[in-house]
Parts: sequence; structure tokens; C-alpha cells
Amino acid sequence: MDTKELVAGFRQVATASVADAVDKIAGRGGFLPSSIKPRINDRKIVGPAVTILEGPTDEFLPPQHALDAIDEAEEGSIIVISTNGTTDVALWGGLMTAGAVANKHEAAVLDGGVRDLVEIKRDYDFPVYSREVSPGTTLGRIKTLSANTEISMGNVIVRPGDIVVGDVDGVVVVPRDHAEAVLEMAQEIDEREAEQAKLIIASGSLRDGLAKYGRI
Repeated sequence: MDTKELVAGFRQVATASVADAVDKIAGRGGFLPSSIKPRINDRKIVGPAVTILEGPTDEFLPPQHALDAIDEAEEGSIIVISTNGTTDVALWGGLMTAGAVANKHEAAVLDGGVRDLVEIKRDYDFPVYSREVSPGTTLGRIKTLSANTEISMGNVIVRPGDIVVGDVDGVVVVPRDHAEAVLEMAQEIDEREAEQAKLIIASGSLRDGLAKYGRI
């Protein structure tokens, strides 16, 4: 299954089901810290990760790896930025959003801050998930170190090409080499939960639903 087919499939399943499937298939959690949340809109996001690693500096440098990735990444990408723990400055703003929209990217997911919220909401309605909201610049504080390398966000490893799924429930990273199996299991979970919910309503009993399906 190619990336476009995976993206289309993951758009149709619940993010919670994806998280449960990653737990079982990959043998480790794929959900990012709950503080990384949507700041612009409630739109569901699905796409392959383009990863950026940033770290502390006292140099006044532009976030070059991120800027290059925005222009060079494939359409539909999700720009995922990790900071090695520095979270209280804005890794993303209005101009980077303009570039992402111009290149038809899906979203940005940040282990740090975003700024220019009014501008982004008003002019672009582009999904940005972030740990913080901050007016502070990265200049003199953070610099980009690499692009398209393995990064970590919380306890989750993110690799280039991993499938990122997010909505108001949070963000889940699906390892690319497990993506087909995770999607299949997430679809099965959605189907079982729909049947279980119908049984609970029809029977008037949560216990009956749990007894038949064994899922909560």
C-alpha cells in the first residue's frame, strides 16, 4: 500500500483506534504528549512526517533546515519539529505557514511553540499542533541541526515517512513499516466499537457490551 492509500485510509478511522493499534502492533506507544494540541482549528490531519531537529544556541541564525524542508518536501507532508527539550519559544509562525500553504503541506507538529495565531487563523486556517504558544523568537536561542533524521517527542520516536495522525484527541505517530497492519487493526477496532455501542444502547447495559466484546 502506497503512502496516498495509507493517508486516505487513516483519515477514515478514529485517532484513538490508531493509538490502540500502534500499542499492539508496534509494541510501544505512538501517541505524543497531550500538551501537543491543535492551536488553529479542529481539522483532522494525516500525512507522512518530515522531521526537523533543533537545539540550543546563542547564535542569531534562521531555522534553515525547516525553511528548506517547507520548500522541498512532498505535497501533503507534515512538518514535525523537535527541540531537544526547549519548548518555550515559537518554532513556527505566519511566514512559515505561508510557505507550507504555498507548497500544499498538511500540517505542522511542534515540540515547542507557535506564534502569529491570529494571522494563521485569519489568512490560512492551516493546522498547527504545538506544545506552547509563545511570541518569542528562536533567534539567539534555538537553531536547526538536521532534517529527515530520527527525532523524539516525549517518549515517541518519529522517523521520516512515519504516518502522523492527529485531531482534537491528540497526535499519534504510526511507524511506516507497521502502517498497513496498524490501519487494518484500527479499522477492525472502529467496526467492533460501532457494534458494541449499538448493543449497549439496545440492551440498556454497558456490562452486556463489555461482556460480549471485551473492550472499553
